[in-house]
Amino acid sequence: MRRRRLPVEAAASGETAVLMDREASGMRPWRFVLWFGAVSMLADAVYEGARSVTGPLLASLGASALVVGAVTGAGEAAALGLRLVSGPLADRTRRFWGLAISGYALTVVSVPLLGFAGALWTACALVLAERVGKAVRSPAKDTLLSFATAATGRGRGFAVHEAMDQVGAFAGPLLVAGVLAWSGGYGAALGVLAVPGALVLALLVWLRGRVADPSRYERPASVADGRLPAAFWTYAAFTAATTAGFATFGLLSYHLVENHLLSAAWVPVLYAAAMAADAVAALATGWLYDRYGARTLAVLPVLTAAVPPLAFAGTLGAAVAGSLVWGAALGVQESTLRATVADLVPPARRATAYGVFAGAVGAASLVGGVLVGALYEVSVALTAGVVAGVQVVALVLLYATRAVNSQGVA
Repeated sequence: MRRRRLPVEAAASGETAVLMDREASGMRPWRFVLWFGAVSMLADAVYEGARSVTGPLLASLGASALVVGAVTGAGEAAALGLRLVSGPLADRTRRFWGLAISGYALTVVSVPLLGFAGALWTACALVLAERVGKAVRSPAKDTLLSFATAATGRGRGFAVHEAMDQVGAFAGPLLVAGVLAWSGGYGAALGVLAVPGALVLALLVWLRGRVADPSRYERPASVADGRLPAAFWTYAAFTAATTAGFATFGLLSYHLVENHLLSAAWVPVLYAAAMAADAVAALATGWLYDRYGARTLAVLPVLTAAVPPLAFAGTLGAAVAGSLVWGAALGVQESTLRATVADLVPPARRATAYGVFAGAVGAASLVGGVLVGALYEVSVALTAGVVAGVQVVALVLLYATRAVNSQGVA
């Protein structure tokens, strides 16, 4: 039985021992990560495809800009905030597969129905249902993945999963755009997403049959005391700080179009390029994390601080470069940040930790969106300066996380 040592800076005080034998779980850990990545890739094609046309779809049913903003904002709040409930529920019941399958099912059923909604209230309810599905499944899904990445390497496992995720996020909107251009109706454009949606559920049921208990990939070496480790809370503060200075792509694209640096038709192309940068950054930092530990995360505040002076510049080249840096920072957020949670928190409390983590990210995202947007209205230089200052605070909190964790404080 082969074992892998966790990164020194990121391993929790309740260290883990890893099971690598095929007989222990029914499937090799890397195969599990790849198949689970395929599930996420197909699911991303479904819900990112829908999100790419949510605004105009609601408008076609009579929604005002206020209604569109309120519904999509409420959806994002639900997708993040409800994880504070679904995370502890997953830990308490240990029904990770049940919650994951239920959440995915809610999403892949809601999206095709959205295309045939005949009333505004129905469409709004389906938009919210899709986001609730994400809230239900995410802590359980991340916990299932964390078990296997104990064997593959946390960073690499989460990075490969994120890279596959982005393939779906890229393909889904393109598929919807193509069918919409051909058919001229949202029914066909979103109805076609029932196909990858059905594949999502089929793959999940098959995976559950092959690996009924993924926790056997990872075995606790000590008994957890029921509390989240002190290092996790410091780490959550670091994550919130670096996220609070992160500009949204909506603001980046607003700058590009309003300053006549790029036409609106080219914005989706730039977004696709940013998603490619996301995947590359996830893979690179995932490999570095497994080799060098949590110190790798110091790159995230640096990338975040570099976005405003580049993306809000007055030249197209600099603004495009800033958008690519934005994509790279997002890749680190979506992969290596989640991998570190798995190393800091023992399995018995991990889904709860992912729920709390998502809540911190959601609150910080709201603060960051308002902060950077307000500063941008005043001065690009002021925006860059304040964001850089926030990222210095984030680096201090990252150092504190490593210090607390190295002392084994729980």
